[in-house]
Amino acid sequence: MNNNKSSAFLSILLILLCTAINVLLNKAAVALGLPLYLDTAGTVLGTVLGGYLPGIVIAILTNFVAGLSSVNSIYFAVLNVMIAVVTYFYFKNFYGKKNIGWMAVYVVTLGFIGGGLGSLLSFYFEGDDIAVSFIRVAEFFEDTCGFSNLAARGMSLFTSDVVDKAISVFIAFVIYSVIPKNVAEKFEFKGWRQRPLSKGELKVIGGMKNRSKSINTKIVSLLIVASVAITIIVTLISITLFRQYTRDQHKIMASGVAGMVADAIDGDRVDEFLEKGKSAEGYKEIEDALYSIRNSSPDIEFIYVYKIMEDGCHVVFDLDTEDTPASQPGDVVEFDEAFSGYMDDLFAGKSIEPIISDETYGWLLTAYKPVFDSSGKCVCYAAADISMTDVSSYERDFFLKLLTVFSGFLIFVIAFGLWVVKYNIILPINSMSYIADKFEYEGVEGREKNLAMMTDLDINTGDEVENLYDAIMRSTEDNLKSLIESQRKEEKINQIQYGLIMVLADIVENRDESTGDHIKKTAAYTRIIMDAMKEKGYYVDQLTDEFFDDVVRSAPLHDIGKIEIPDAVLNKPGRLTDEEYEIMKRHTTAGMKIIEEAIKTLPDAAYLDEAKNMAAYHHEKWNGKGYPFGLVEEEIPLSARIMAVADVFDALVSERVYKKAFSFEKAMDIIREDAGTHFDPLVADAFISAADEVREVAENFSKISQERFGDKFSKNHDEANLRD
Repeated sequence: MNNNKSSAFLSILLILLCTAINVLLNKAAVALGLPLYLDTAGTVLGTVLGGYLPGIVIAILTNFVAGLSSVNSIYFAVLNVMIAVVTYFYFKNFYGKKNIGWMAVYVVTLGFIGGGLGSLLSFYFEGDDIAVSFIRVAEFFEDTCGFSNLAARGMSLFTSDVVDKAISVFIAFVIYSVIPKNVAEKFEFKGWRQRPLSKGELKVIGGMKNRSKSINTKIVSLLIVASVAITIIVTLISITLFRQYTRDQHKIMASGVAGMVADAIDGDRVDEFLEKGKSAEGYKEIEDALYSIRNSSPDIEFIYVYKIMEDGCHVVFDLDTEDTPASQPGDVVEFDEAFSGYMDDLFAGKSIEPIISDETYGWLLTAYKPVFDSSGKCVCYAAADISMTDVSSYERDFFLKLLTVFSGFLIFVIAFGLWVVKYNIILPINSMSYIADKFEYEGVEGREKNLAMMTDLDINTGDEVENLYDAIMRSTEDNLKSLIESQRKEEKINQIQYGLIMVLADIVENRDESTGDHIKKTAAYTRIIMDAMKEKGYYVDQLTDEFFDDVVRSAPLHDIGKIEIPDAVLNKPGRLTDEEYEIMKRHTTAGMKIIEEAIKTLPDAAYLDEAKNMAAYHHEKWNGKGYPFGLVEEEIPLSARIMAVADVFDALVSERVYKKAFSFEKAMDIIREDAGTHFDPLVADAFISAADEVREVAENFSKISQERFGDKFSKNHDEANLRD
């Protein structure tokens, strides 16, 4: 919020300084008699530094300051506003490209706005009242190029304005170029209601696609439609009120003039004036008085006095005009159709409301006032016609002035609305959408990152947008807490399940007096094998983190089927007979069935699938000569192929009741020799490549085995068959 206050202060300072630049440069141009205005350099500079909103404010303020000495300057504010808008568009899209062509187009466009549209307004509002400096340029075009006066004047304003805008733009961009970039950036008028976004983030957010029209487009459309509608409505109401006011004023004028004429007439002598005409005594004096009344205002078109009779209007007095000769006293004039509805009142000598007509003598507003004799009888009517032709001109002037002033403020309202919408709605919503698109849903760390990114936005619009932000924040935080709690429970369940697996595996292991720590060692070997396979790039599609964990976790169950093998066979100290060996081989299918039953109870325990594979197939051979199903090569599940190497190696290097341990080197040689026949060659290669790690595990467990079994082994151990 402090950044917003600082931005607002700098923007106000920028507006005041740039307005001062406009005013001072304009006064200098006038003082030097230059055919230039130089009142837009500050507008251009303010727009480039602060953005479109300060630029528009500078434009309006400049013309209002100028309006203190010349009222018409206010009506040209819309042109300065348009210059600010065009400048913002050019600066944002083309300035950085350093393209001379676009700069020329930009300057000519400003010249067209100021000199083209400006000349039209100048002709309308100022007529011939333009500066002497511009008149001299117009005379050049008129005398040298043979232009008409109107065309010469237009060319004078246009060419002068192109030069004017080129100089103004040059001044503005020179000032801009000497301002350090880090200082210039501080003047941009921003209204962040959140963490300010970087240029990269703004670029990404600006390029976000929508299924339909964006909120920004909808709001802009609404603002424009609403503003234009309000402008039209207010303008129509204003014109209607102005028209009514003007007509009311004309009615008051007409009634007043008619009353003055009535007061000048001696009602007792009307018949005498009709009979004798201008030769009647005092007629000329009254007529002169009526001329004086008519000449008191250019709006008074006609003044006359009629006696209303059945056969028409009998002229008592009528005044000549430049275009219309007066009727003579006693002449009879036909009734105007506009008065047809008032004849009864006129015959009765009553007063009538002023009437607007557009007939023989043009568009007139006529007021009739009865003239009474000394007995109180209406003897004639004094009439005044007020020309209504100028009313249309007044209305056009009023409309155009109202439109130009309103247009400038209309653009300001739209620009301000866009600015408010941008910082209070568009950027906060798009920022939330942008961050939500980057959400990660794997693990607690991803959820914590989501919460941190959303918190970092720090949206504080204080309205429904902030409510939405707070709701997303709560949802993200609750989601994280829920995941943490879920993972905690899952870890606890996994620990319990793994503990049960180890207990179950230990039960089986304890029945077999010869296996020692076989389940722990094979689990360790499978981990070593898979690490080496990952490093070498073997079976990368299958060796996922989930597969890795499932194999290590379920490895202790690979001999679970031995629980169904009789002790006499399982713990026989010597070589098994063929029949006993067939019984021993059943531990693979028995283990498969046991784990299948467990899967029915725990359908979500995915690691049991690999436990079943290892229990059922760890005695299968790569060449298809293993048991129980004689699978070949990759028909054997990868986990079982890994377990086959781990299981055989541990059987070779471990002490058994029926055999002594092979040396590490001998066991490794056997694994190497059987690669491609007994073992998957890639699995065997990975195992051999990790010989140092394998040796360390083997030696650690060998010490434990020596302590447990001592030297109570059969002398013919080299002939014993492997049972693991």
